[in-house]
Amino acid sequence: MKTLINFLQTQKIENSEIFIHLKCDKAEAIVLQYLTKKYLQGQDDVLVLDIIQDLYTRDNFEYLDHLKELKTLLELGWLHQQSFTPLKISDVTPLELLNTAVGLTPSFLKLLQDGTLESDLPDVKAYADHLEYLQDQFFRIELYQKMSAIRQNVHEHSLGIDRVQNKLQLLEKRIEERVEQSSENLVLDKFFKQKKMSSYEQVIFIALLREEYSATDASLREMNTLIDLISFDEYERIKNRSLLEDGSNLLSGGIIDYEEMLNPFGGISRAFYIVDDVLQSIIHPQKNKKVRRLKLNALMETQDIFELVEPETSLDDVVLNDKTRETLHNLMRQVDKEVVSRLVEWGIKDKKSGIDARIIFYGHAGTGKTMTAYSLAKSLKRQVLVFDCSKILSMYVGESEKNVRKIFDTFYELSEKTKSEPILLLNEADQFLSSRSSGITSSADQMHNQMQNIFLEQIENFKGMLIATTNLLENIDKAFSRRFNYKIEFKKPNEEQRIELWDMMLPVDAPYEEGFEVEPLAKYSLTGGQINLIIKNTAYKVAVRETPIFSLQDFIQEINREKEGNFDSEKSMGFLNK
Repeated sequence: MKTLINFLQTQKIENSEIFIHLKCDKAEAIVLQYLTKKYLQGQDDVLVLDIIQDLYTRDNFEYLDHLKELKTLLELGWLHQQSFTPLKISDVTPLELLNTAVGLTPSFLKLLQDGTLESDLPDVKAYADHLEYLQDQFFRIELYQKMSAIRQNVHEHSLGIDRVQNKLQLLEKRIEERVEQSSENLVLDKFFKQKKMSSYEQVIFIALLREEYSATDASLREMNTLIDLISFDEYERIKNRSLLEDGSNLLSGGIIDYEEMLNPFGGISRAFYIVDDVLQSIIHPQKNKKVRRLKLNALMETQDIFELVEPETSLDDVVLNDKTRETLHNLMRQVDKEVVSRLVEWGIKDKKSGIDARIIFYGHAGTGKTMTAYSLAKSLKRQVLVFDCSKILSMYVGESEKNVRKIFDTFYELSEKTKSEPILLLNEADQFLSSRSSGITSSADQMHNQMQNIFLEQIENFKGMLIATTNLLENIDKAFSRRFNYKIEFKKPNEEQRIELWDMMLPVDAPYEEGFEVEPLAKYSLTGGQINLIIKNTAYKVAVRETPIFSLQDFIQEINREKEGNFDSEKSMGFLNK
């Protein structure tokens, strides 16, 4: 505490040991000395008005001239505001500070205690092992984080960045020197050289690796946070964005990957993570055997229950009713990893249980229920295991109950073997979800009720994400309805949406008659599935002509033919935005 005592007792403040480190003038140092005395008396923060009135004469309000000294100290990072609505200091006039409270920052207190702001950096000597090397690299990320925080902090000044940046440059130089002296096989350094990773790519990788070690789901995984970590201005943010875009070295090289999530403002954010094989090779370098996850497609031949679907479209590619889209956005927010981590922290959710959601998509055939399920999976970066519920009817009496359990047992088995979280899609689940018979008149009724009871039990205890599609919600047994977290309606598209559907489904390169417009076609009340099939049927008809030109009348004829054939009863189809 010699530095502290020297600062308090020195008559000429400019002769104190730390004055040279303060980068301020005598008047500003006197303010710091005053606040240091208040701090030792147990007063953490002091009103600016009280400071200048105590230190300077009140005659003719001369003390107001010294407000500028308080502003400078805030800019230098020696003081901070005690305010619920802090302002960016560079934009604040001195008079705005008059009725705010200020206190000493941790940086200034450290200077008082140690006489320097420099932290102990590693000695220039060989690394003893891989973990010691990682420790230095993680400290490097801490310094990058501190610089990022200073750039965004409304109180800090560029001098704060300079101090941290100097420390970072010294650390990076020492890491390089220690690596050169090390005979130990440093797996991470070797990996960086093999992949020819730039300095900023290394920072991104180490930041994500640090998150894996600290077992968090937030802070450094989000795209903008990682970009801010390595960017000093807006130009660099734009430039460095390419490091995390598709086709970049980190992504195309299979080093990192990301999950896309809808954020609360309706946009899509990316949360990055290190690919499993790479992560295992870094965390467990002593293991020669690579830890590989089995892929779902490699196991599909071992079962005959599910169809595996790799979604190709996201929610942005699907035309939906506004209310339906809003509900889906709300659902995406509920299954966001940050939200789940909060629930785990609050004790509401088991940390190992992953994302649990039981969802019903209901509405007319052709309104996009199945396609939306696939698109939701794409947005969540999940695969889909699809079970066609009509299959259960072909299973003979006495075995149906066992086969219902087999659906879920096989799903859990595939998920466990692949260490993945696919979405279970139960397509056309009306018979599973319909009201149970109250007056049983046959063995078939009894079997159906038993099958539904087992299905109800499986839904109740389901772990993961399940989506069931059905045409009629009103026929669903109330016991089933209560078990589903979300019930999302799919309405027939209105005229405006039908125009959009026709525009995006019509073949782009096909020839059309002069003056062809889709507005007359959009007058017909059709679902997306109907429009899709009508376009295909019309295309087959036009393609065989000697002069294959699409006319408005061709489509109208096909519309009338399909409507007369009660097309509404056909199987549900999705529709895309291409």
